Amino acid sequence: MQPQYKYFAFISYNSHDIAWGKRLQRKLEGYRMSATLCSEHGWQRKPINPIFFAPSDIQPGGLTEELQERLKASRHLIVICSPHSARSEWVGKEIEYFHQLGRTKNIHFFIVDGEPHSGNPDTECFNPIVETLGLPEILGANVHEPIFRWSWLNKERAYVQLISKLLGVEFDAIWQRHKRLLYSKIIAWTLGILGILSTLTSVYIINQPTDVKVMLNETSYSNKYLPPLKNADVTLKLHNEGKKAIILSLDSCATFQNIPHKFLNKEVEISVRCKDHIDVDTTLLLSENLTIDIYRNPSIYGDVKFQIWDENANGVPHVGVKILDYETTSDAEGYVSLFIPLERQRTKYHVESSVKFEHDTITMPSGDNDILIINPF
Repeated sequence: MQPQYKYFAFISYNSHDIAWGKRLQRKLEGYRMSATLCSEHGWQRKPINPIFFAPSDIQPGGLTEELQERLKASRHLIVICSPHSARSEWVGKEIEYFHQLGRTKNIHFFIVDGEPHSGNPDTECFNPIVETLGLPEILGANVHEPIFRWSWLNKERAYVQLISKLLGVEFDAIWQRHKRLLYSKIIAWTLGILGILSTLTSVYIINQPTDVKVMLNETSYSNKYLPPLKNADVTLKLHNEGKKAIILSLDSCATFQNIPHKFLNKEVEISVRCKDHIDVDTTLLLSENLTIDIYRNPSIYGDVKFQIWDENANGVPHVGVKILDYETTSDAEGYVSLFIPLERQRTKYHVESSVKFEHDTITMPSGDNDILIINPF
């Protein structure tokens, strides 16, 4: 009948290697075996449990009664091997005591530093008690054995070597599955990292400022006799903040700098104010290049208004006038009102009539205060 042990294994170490001891304890206690092997051997899913790991150095003197009891209650002894543990009297005492218990075959070595059987005290990783007791030839699981290109994979292989010895199973029975799980984790980690990087990149792009260029497109009838568009005031409204710029001509553009990227493809308000043109107030989707249609105001140069006076500054009714091909007659107070279509508009108009005026030109825009005086001579 197999004896019952409180601990699956006892970890013997030197204080310089405490980090390795803690890491090894977590690895062994958390290792999950395949359901097939567990069913075949009657194991729990985490069969290497519990592991005894003394939280601090052994105090001067021989092995305490407590440590002896812990060693007695442990099925296996795992020795963390390094030049530090090789020079440790207390690691030697724990190996010797476990050997005296008749469990020499259950002593396992986990090499974290140094070289086995180097003969050099500065690099030797096995405690001299191993040779003194005449323990069988020992190789040990070595985390630095250069089997693979990647050091982390060599460490994983050493862990599995130790586990296979602790459980008494073929190394390959565990290692192939362990590698598959590692690769699956690497793929999952990689995809996770790529997802995080993608998210961070998106957030970075969203928070990066961009420049927005705005151009104007005049959709009204092209008339070479009228002044070209110039100095249009453009206002871009983002939330409650209005940004302003000027477009000098139809061949130039306004640039709004450092616009937060998050506003792209979002609705924004934009307005355009320009002499001789109809005001634009619109809402559109913001992009890095915008073109806004603008239309010339036809009334500026199209609504011709003036009054005909006699030499006494009295309005003269029923005077026929002709501008271009458009004819009309002054009203009872001498006022003339005429509309010229956009395609024929000018900045100045010559007024023809059966009467003679002192000056027969109307400069646009015009209004009721513009006067043509009849020459009495």
